[in-house]
Amino acid sequence: MVVQAYILIQTDVGKAAEVASAIADVKGVTLAEDVTGPYDVIVRAEARNVDELGKLVVARVQAVDGITRTLTCPVVHI
Repeated sequence: MVVQAYILIQTDVGKAAEVASAIADVKGVTLAEDVTGPYDVIVRAEARNVDELGKLVVARVQAVDGITRTLTCPVVHI
């Protein structure tokens, strides 16, 4: 089973492209795009389970310099 999520990221002013590029290299991240709107970067990530997804977000994604806030949205298939 694979758990997927979208991570919405706010960054310091002018850091969106730099943050997206850095996050794109993180293992488990399948997509990282800088965008316009209330969030600056949208990331799609996947892991083997919810615990691994949490570790990915907290230890790897949130550790990237320039991030001010994240919102993780797990993908649910009903």
